[in-house]
Amino acid sequence: MKVIVAEKPDQGRTLASVFTMKKKEGYIEILPNEIFPDGAYVSWAIGHLTELSAPEQYNPSWKKWSLNTLPIIPDQFKYEVVKSKAKQFNIIKKLVSDPRVTEIIHAGDAGREGELIIRNILRLANCTKPMKRLWISSLTPKAIKDGFQKLLSESDTKNLYYEAYTRACADWVVGMNASRLYTLLLQQKGYSDVFSVGRVQTPTLTLIVKRELEIENFVSEPFWEVIGNFRINGKQYTGKWEKDGDSRIKTKEMAEKIAAFCNGKHAEAAEVHSEKKEFLPPLLYNLSAIQAEANRRFKMSPKKTLDILQGLYQRGIVSYPRSDSRHVTPGEAEGFPAILKKLQVIPDYQTLFPLPVESIKNNKRYVNEKKVTDHYAIIPTEQVPILNRLSGEELKLYDLLVRTLIAAHYSPYIAEYTTIKTVVDSRAEFTSKGKVQLDEGWRKVLPQKDADKEPELPAVQQGETGMVIHTEAKESKTQPPKRLTEGQLITLMKTAGKHIEDKQLEKVLMKAEGLGTEATRAGIITMLKDRAYIEVRKNLVYATAKAKILVTAVGGQVLASPEMTAKWEKRLHEIGEGEASPKQFIEQTSKMIKHLVSETTEGSAGWTFSEELTNAFVPGKIGGKSRRVTNLGKCKKCEGTVLDKGTFYGCSNYQKTKCNFTLSKQVLGKTVTQKNIKKLLAEGSTDVIEGFQSKDRTFNAKLYWDAQEKKLKFELAHQAVNQRE
Repeated sequence: MKVIVAEKPDQGRTLASVFTMKKKEGYIEILPNEIFPDGAYVSWAIGHLTELSAPEQYNPSWKKWSLNTLPIIPDQFKYEVVKSKAKQFNIIKKLVSDPRVTEIIHAGDAGREGELIIRNILRLANCTKPMKRLWISSLTPKAIKDGFQKLLSESDTKNLYYEAYTRACADWVVGMNASRLYTLLLQQKGYSDVFSVGRVQTPTLTLIVKRELEIENFVSEPFWEVIGNFRINGKQYTGKWEKDGDSRIKTKEMAEKIAAFCNGKHAEAAEVHSEKKEFLPPLLYNLSAIQAEANRRFKMSPKKTLDILQGLYQRGIVSYPRSDSRHVTPGEAEGFPAILKKLQVIPDYQTLFPLPVESIKNNKRYVNEKKVTDHYAIIPTEQVPILNRLSGEELKLYDLLVRTLIAAHYSPYIAEYTTIKTVVDSRAEFTSKGKVQLDEGWRKVLPQKDADKEPELPAVQQGETGMVIHTEAKESKTQPPKRLTEGQLITLMKTAGKHIEDKQLEKVLMKAEGLGTEATRAGIITMLKDRAYIEVRKNLVYATAKAKILVTAVGGQVLASPEMTAKWEKRLHEIGEGEASPKQFIEQTSKMIKHLVSETTEGSAGWTFSEELTNAFVPGKIGGKSRRVTNLGKCKKCEGTVLDKGTFYGCSNYQKTKCNFTLSKQVLGKTVTQKNIKKLLAEGSTDVIEGFQSKDRTFNAKLYWDAQEKKLKFELAHQAVNQRE
């Protein structure tokens, strides 16, 4: 008799579903069959059934948050059963302790975290029976049966357990100590909140805050460009004036002077250069890539994408979603024709067949065993669903995976890019760029939104002449860095190596796949939201005042840098390969924390924070108590009180009378501080706030309350304009 332990209930039920079975409470009995002649039991964790013990379990004095008790470093780490999941743990413990059971099959997710979850349960259950490992990348009936017939030995994946265990313990040391350290020191500065600090979340937050400050500190400057409209040998097109490759002119007067000089003058197509470019179909998806693409196409959050893919995986429709590979093995590629044959009969995909390329089995762009790590790319399985039975969001992701697989069997997209250099009156040079599609290729399957909006140019020959029929001096302004979307944040985490100056470390971090892992990045972003470090509005990421305060305090410490993550990830990977010592790693982490505690405590006296940052800070909950309510003044619409609600200011009477007086803390890119909202409520207007950014300009203005129209407006150069939504 064998006991199979899965990571989640749905996975357990799916594993059992390919056999004749009986459902029990908390487990399933598989009746005897050719794979399990004596039958088997299938049970499951509910994610993490165990957790590292709290500090007070090691030492009662560690319960109270105090600088005097830091650093907190246990002699030996202890796991315990999560109280709310004790019932399921006891079911597993009873099954594995059954004297009829002779072997355990570890069927957790085929990765580091799955390795840790199941082995910890068996360890706490005092199970010493022989163990085998089920290691599969999809939950189709065929994959499940094949997996049970090709079980790995316990030793094949043991080092992954050591890696995951070491990672968890080291993260506990960093999180417990650094979070208490910065929380207590920042409370001394008047910031009453819990400041969570972590090995991955803090360098990620530092990158976000860095972008936030670049946007806030950006000073927009005007510039002008001269656009010329030409008629050359009867063919008409436009071009942009350039000198030494730069089209920007600093003054309006100079731009108008150039435009006036060129207007009506003789023009010659002095150079015509055309280049044909081929664009290969996209690679298959790993988790980071599909999270970024789903966010770009559908505004789907990374966590939502992972949750939906996990659901599809557990139903056997797609392969394992937490993959970090964009390639498949030759064995998987052999199954593509069968999958594509089933997809071909679906009306949505019929027009895409027959495929231009019959097989990609020998195409190393997609099929490369050396580039497949624990799992191959995320692909649709041979278990093709009825599409109208999928939810709207499930269908979007499934369709994206299907079309990407089909596109891999298409020819490249080919376009011809043309550049014309037009010389006016033998002096002024204008550049025109255009594009002509020559072969649609794979874009028939996966239409793309072109980043380059270049027009189609007429067939102008070098040396042809004509004249300038019109010129225009056009005003523009320099733009701040773009705010990150959630999808771009996933990509930034994955490619954080480009922010490192040390090239050797950059290679390490790129090899280690950046900050976090495929499985954890979405969770880190969710954590940053839950801990009030970031806000996501209309899919754009904003750093809060709390985030800026923490990053300012952490400063140049190793905790804020991708370099530390690079070194950690390299050593953890070596532990997973059996090439490094877990004990030594924990010792080095402990030394780093001891140094951090002493250095940061000493250096905190020099921390300074701007008044604007302090005013924008909103305290959270401390020890279960509600956040401090800040009374800012009397509401302009009723007799209520205006309160700081976190991301906006609002009336206390909203629940009673639905009074809708609100003001966002961010107005056209500027933070409206508590000081200014108090002044507005008391005196009718704020101080002048510099740097509001509208679509076409930057301006300075006061915000004031128009009592007649009962709305907030800008007071700008003695002119009132409505506050934009």
